[in-house]
Amino acid sequence: MINYIVQVVLFQALFLAVYDFFLQKETFFKWNRFYLLSTPILSFIIPLLKFESIQKTIPQEYIEQLPTVFLNPQEVIVQANKYSSAPNHLAIIFYVGLALFLVLFLIKLFKIFQLIATNKVLKKENYSLVLLDNRQSAFSFFNYIFINKHLLKSEDLQIIKHELVHCKQNHTLDLLFFEILKIVLWFNPMVYVYQKRITLLHEYISDAEVVLKTDKKMYFNKLLAETFNVENISFINQFFKHSLIKKRIVMITKEKSKKMKQLKYLLMVPLLVSMLVYVSCSNDSQIDIEQVEKILNEENSISEGKYFEGENGFKMFVGTHLVGEVVSIEEYTEKEKMVFNKFKNIENSKLEISIIINENGDRVFFAKTKYSSNENNKKINDNDGSIPFATIEDVPVFPGCTGTKLQLRTCLQEKITSYVSSNFNSKLANSLGLKPGVKRIFVMFKIDKEGNITDVKSRAPHQKLADEAIRVINLLPKMMPGKQNGKAVGVKYSLPIAFKVE
Repeated sequence: MINYIVQVVLFQALFLAVYDFFLQKETFFKWNRFYLLSTPILSFIIPLLKFESIQKTIPQEYIEQLPTVFLNPQEVIVQANKYSSAPNHLAIIFYVGLALFLVLFLIKLFKIFQLIATNKVLKKENYSLVLLDNRQSAFSFFNYIFINKHLLKSEDLQIIKHELVHCKQNHTLDLLFFEILKIVLWFNPMVYVYQKRITLLHEYISDAEVVLKTDKKMYFNKLLAETFNVENISFINQFFKHSLIKKRIVMITKEKSKKMKQLKYLLMVPLLVSMLVYVSCSNDSQIDIEQVEKILNEENSISEGKYFEGENGFKMFVGTHLVGEVVSIEEYTEKEKMVFNKFKNIENSKLEISIIINENGDRVFFAKTKYSSNENNKKINDNDGSIPFATIEDVPVFPGCTGTKLQLRTCLQEKITSYVSSNFNSKLANSLGLKPGVKRIFVMFKIDKEGNITDVKSRAPHQKLADEAIRVINLLPKMMPGKQNGKAVGVKYSLPIAFKVE
């Protein structure tokens, strides 16, 4: 979900950048209004679109996720179960913010209805005039135009004409749309920028309609003639707002943009294509271990690499193979179906989920990365000769491993995790001043065409831990390289290492 929100914010920022640099100074007001209303919606839809045709066209690189190595497994399990019962602080902050902004919106709405209820209302044919006693304001809300009594007595009809354009074109709906976005995405700064842009555009639209039948000079002199107090409500259309007056006058006096400049909207095409390529080619085929853990923790169980039984008897086995009978989904218990459905909904993951009966007769959840079998995945990457682990014909062989292809795959994973667990200096972490708790190291490496360990990279809470992980991986013995179509190829791996700091 966090990745999705980041993409939404990023795409909205890009759409706004195009508007600010290329479109906002043009007089294509209707087109700009459509742009400002449609692009926030597009930013929510585009991250959900994944086109396989784009994935096939652009070469991709996949990394096999090896089972997590637990340096001190019992402590990690206890700590993980401890965290599973802790409240989700991010979720709490989100809902508190949502509630706060909802209350603020309702207060603003109440102020509008209070003005209607406590002031004289004149019903007209297509609108209603609300005559204000104390406020020297002029603004509209749907078909209500709020105006000070003395402005009405002075027959200042230009203001009413201006506000009528807001009413007829339903500008209030635009502002309410962004108010709803501000409630749901109160933490997203782009929503506030969008609302400011659409508010200014509304004024441009109304000004343009009025000056068609009014002298421009007379009109903007009227804008400068008086100083108005403005209601601090973001979803009303205000005739006078000091920060906007200069921009409005500039736009009133501006000549209409040439039709040729409408070609600027074609900038949307490469922008949309690049966004679709980005989301379609984002690497979503790896198991998201943190999300798997979260789901299992919700069910009072935790596992990675080797399965562990939770309080309710559920087990999970991630990333490797278990021999046994597969249980059909029709035979799942209600509890198992509930957990299974949660796994299916893991965002940005393609997991093959099933329940199997292992050699001990236990019903065990089994999850592994699910890759498509299209021809593109079978092609060797021309850059470095690496191919996806899941589609390789003959996996690299760890010294001493024998058997079928499936047994060689399982043996390789078990040997690597066992080797790292035995050789890693697990006491190192306690001497580095890290905060207590479960920590993780992420290592990436490749078994190249000669069977050597190369391109070892590591990310850890401390550089010494990263260096230790690199040292241990480099100690792995030379292996028989993987083969594809009878030719030796390189295979890349990702290995998480979990440990507890006392």
